[in-house]
Amino acid sequence: MKYTQLGRTGLKVSRLVLGTMNFGPQTGESESHAIMDSALDAGINLFDTANVYGWGENKGRTEEILGTWFAQGGRRREKTVLATKVYASMAPEGETWPNYDRLSALNIRRAVDASLQRLQTDYIDLYQFHHIDRHTPFEEIWQAVEVLIQQGKILYAGSSNFPGWKIAQANETAARSGRLGLVSEQCLYNLAERRAEMEVIPAAQEYGLGVIPWSPLHGGLLGGVIKKETEGGRRASGRSAEALANSTVRAQVQAYEDLLDKHGLAPGEVGLAWLLTRPGVTGPIVGPRTQEQLDGALRAVELELGEEVLTGLDEIFPGPGASPEAFAW
Repeated sequence: MKYTQLGRTGLKVSRLVLGTMNFGPQTGESESHAIMDSALDAGINLFDTANVYGWGENKGRTEEILGTWFAQGGRRREKTVLATKVYASMAPEGETWPNYDRLSALNIRRAVDASLQRLQTDYIDLYQFHHIDRHTPFEEIWQAVEVLIQQGKILYAGSSNFPGWKIAQANETAARSGRLGLVSEQCLYNLAERRAEMEVIPAAQEYGLGVIPWSPLHGGLLGGVIKKETEGGRRASGRSAEALANSTVRAQVQAYEDLLDKHGLAPGEVGLAWLLTRPGVTGPIVGPRTQEQLDGALRAVELELGEEVLTGLDEIFPGPGASPEAFAW
């Protein structure tokens, strides 16, 4: 495994991030534990989750699965850089009640304590704001974060799904009070969805945030979906099927798969490897449902993409300087 610093911090993290969103809803506890063991054995040390994962009446379940894994011992917690998120409502399902969501000082305090209990740990390495809160000033947010740091409950703060101007606002506010501010941004970024290059990634680089892309294969569309249809008869479903119904998108995906087939490369591995070449990227989040998917992601870390492949990828999926037609996605 290769490692890098998380943004401007002294924290060293793996170039792949283990996403746990599928643990619970799609992957059972024992298999989730096995995947986490394999990831740790392979050198992945940054594990990402959120308090709301598990969803619906089972929200919080994913953090609980991580907690029972940590409880097995073997220095699992000490070896892991643990990241979770706060924002979504954690009130009982079907109940609407104030102050159980967003980023008020009250909810941040409540949410941290609940996450720590589910995770069976006494601190969180990276505490991330899952979305922007238009109703809470950053002065209040940073005051709450400072208290948690002083209490030893969190070490660093990060953002997720923030626009560039909110990254700037958050860190300018933190700087005025001598605080570290955001150290990472988790955003939607992949070959097919490059709009983060317009403002989010430049803002992250300017303020020293590590970029942690989510959905690195764009919901499976960059994982060889057309080839799987052709060879295995397994048709795309959900968002992938909707996207492929657009003729422009389908043509792009086909050109992508043809280019990689010409060079004997696996689409899913290339999608991850491309992100690892991008400036400012700490590491993409991989959310394996099976051991096989984790093995494929690990191969991407060592994959070297030649100039011909990189040029071809840019031609198929132009960056944000291209015409509006490039964003049929």
